[in-house]
Amino acid sequence: MSGRPARGSRAIVVDAPGEHRLVERELPDPGPGEVRVRVAAAGICMSDRELYDGHRAPGYVRYPVVPGHEWSGTVEAVGAGADPGLVGRPCVAEGFRSCGTCERCRYGETSLCTAGYAETGFTEPGAFADHLVVPARLLHPLPDGVDLRAAALLEPAAVVAAAVRAGRPRPGERVAVVGAGTLGLLAVQWLAASSPSELTVVDPRTERAARALEFGADRVLSPAEADGASGRSFGRYDLVVETAGAPTTAASSCLLARRGGRVVLTGMFAAGATGIDPFHLSVSQLELRSVFGASSAAWADAVRAFTAGLLDPAPLVTHTFPLERFGEALTLVGGGAPGTGKVLLHP
Repeated sequence: MSGRPARGSRAIVVDAPGEHRLVERELPDPGPGEVRVRVAAAGICMSDRELYDGHRAPGYVRYPVVPGHEWSGTVEAVGAGADPGLVGRPCVAEGFRSCGTCERCRYGETSLCTAGYAETGFTEPGAFADHLVVPARLLHPLPDGVDLRAAALLEPAAVVAAAVRAGRPRPGERVAVVGAGTLGLLAVQWLAASSPSELTVVDPRTERAARALEFGADRVLSPAEADGASGRSFGRYDLVVETAGAPTTAASSCLLARRGGRVVLTGMFAAGATGIDPFHLSVSQLELRSVFGASSAAWADAVRAFTAGLLDPAPLVTHTFPLERFGEALTLVGGGAPGTGKVLLHP
């Protein structure tokens, strides 16, 4: 590729918390085993807001960085050893740069790779850019003609897939989802397909209630209504999937579960969150799991459900901005404005 005339590529660089710039750079060339992707769309989530505000835990970000871990695009070039047949393929890719050889990776738990944390958009260059270079082994090719705008949400969909794997929903169970953000609404859509006898969403935002019902929920309760509905030491739900990451939602999710029930935590909690009552956890014999990112298997589940039409993230997208308006787009995320759903950058 050395004889090819250089072409430009833009990227958002966050130099330090609260500091960003749009830079022009040389078109990145894929190295051995890598591919270059032309980014079609990239989602902004609360983790990106935390990165920008300087609230991400030490060790899980490396400045300066090009953010962007939720994305879709089309393979534009391949490096030595990568399949040339990938060129022109629409795709997404796993974010964790797992080694593939450690014990956790061998067990299939690639999001727990012991070789050290490395993730696209946090420690490695991400997709808030025209182009992105990633290892070809992490790609998940998509069918031609796919909606790449919707496919940009396959990363949060993979996190939901990991939660569903951990929660093991069974037909006829009573299921609750705590939180009706992107993860919560995707979880509702996914869990509705498991034929629950009851699917309840807990969220304080009235505008989100309507969306949850559209996505397959039977009813929506405010946190206060959910507390009143329990009204006793033990809840009534067989499975509770927590997606909000709010200070109190880990503890309250455990109270919603019946004795012997299952609770899966997917939200990213900050320091100072309310602790889970160990006495309640013990006497109710809860099965408690947490999810950090998504394994390769969960990614495969999400891509399969998306391409089969069982999962449709497109209605979640409410705003799209060019790279030049990154600051404006970021302000919307987490701002709490009614009508704001998923915010995308469109290079």
